[in-house]
Amino acid sequence: MDLGTQPRSTAPVLSRLSAGIRARNDLLVDEWTAIVEWASDHVVTSPEGAAAITEGYLDTGVPIAGAGAPLVSEFALMELVAVLGRSPDGGRAYVGRVIECAWRLPNVYAAVSSGRLAPWRAERIADLTHGLCAEAAGFVDRQLWNASGVGWAQLERLVTEAVLRFDPERAEADRQKASDHRHFDLGDVDEHGLVHLDGLLDAADGYDLDLAVSRRARVLGQLGDDSSLDVRRSKAAAELARQDIALDLLIPDADTGEVVATVPGRKVVLNIHLTDTTLTGHNPVGRWDEGRCPITTAQIREWLRARHSTIIVRPVIDLADHVPVTAYEIPDRHRTRVILRDPTCRFPHCTRPATRCDVDHHQPYGEGGKTCPCNLVALCRRHHRAKTHSTWCYDTPMPATYVWTSPNGFRFRVDHRGTHPLHDTSDTSDPSPPDE
Repeated sequence: MDLGTQPRSTAPVLSRLSAGIRARNDLLVDEWTAIVEWASDHVVTSPEGAAAITEGYLDTGVPIAGAGAPLVSEFALMELVAVLGRSPDGGRAYVGRVIECAWRLPNVYAAVSSGRLAPWRAERIADLTHGLCAEAAGFVDRQLWNASGVGWAQLERLVTEAVLRFDPERAEADRQKASDHRHFDLGDVDEHGLVHLDGLLDAADGYDLDLAVSRRARVLGQLGDDSSLDVRRSKAAAELARQDIALDLLIPDADTGEVVATVPGRKVVLNIHLTDTTLTGHNPVGRWDEGRCPITTAQIREWLRARHSTIIVRPVIDLADHVPVTAYEIPDRHRTRVILRDPTCRFPHCTRPATRCDVDHHQPYGEGGKTCPCNLVALCRRHHRAKTHSTWCYDTPMPATYVWTSPNGFRFRVDHRGTHPLHDTSDTSDPSPPDE
């Protein structure tokens, strides 16, 4: 290549790819519309003769779409699947997902029909909602009315929350049943004198154990142990065990000779968000920031009852407050506000937790930007560098909403609903949700 020439712009190639994706999705939307029309013409009123999910050669008897969706004729479905050119099992599952969206997830289906949501994403959503009751499926659908930017982990957490909200008895029974499978086992010693550990722990217990092992591994490194981090973590776990065995040698009382072991215990920080359902006790759902998932209030109560727990209840934080400081350094209270407002990196499609991100001054401090939550954004180190050292840039048309522009001029809107490509380059508005 002639180093004296400018590299060719890739914008036309990217534009062609984007146009091709939209054309492909348009064809699939037409196919979905035809399948819905077909389903409306082949409804049966009895489970006998209705199409059901198959596993291998076994008919499960479970309808191909969830409760509230119409039952369709088994024999008519065979013809449709043949016309679609799909395998019998794969075809019936595909048609079931389309029916699930059309009847039980109307907002998701409308997003597909309007081109805002790729059909393959809607199919994944339908797979997860198939087993939910009608109320839980409706809840998921209302949260996903503009779902093009929702990641899979976020979607799975949303489905989990729907079960907790609308079928709490089942959720608690499932949790208790799963807890009965907890174990911690030591394998056989191998020829090198090593053993494998295998365990299933309560999530909070596992988090406590990981913190303790990580802390001790870091101390070993500071004391001169040049082993790899993995090896030091292994040694640290062994030290924890030896400390427990030797507890009676730790702190002898000078007067009585009695041995007292001081246990640091678990540190719990509660961020309480009060709502009318919280006050009346009708909301069974809480959230665990470290696990990034919804949990039952029963699970929270169980964790807080653990011995030697230190509980810190933070006062209500108004995320809309403007509390600038004059220094460039970002105080912890500002970082906390940013993390509670934007739980992940705000770069398009990035899901790195904000707790592991840098906090960026949207308008640089050296150019008059304030050190204030309204001017602070969570960005992971990679995307912070991209914003600082490349032509990626973003605007904030409204609080907690970021419109990014790529080097070739492609634009993406990032907010609490995820990432949404902006095909209309002049549109940064917040679309209003449908009436519920």
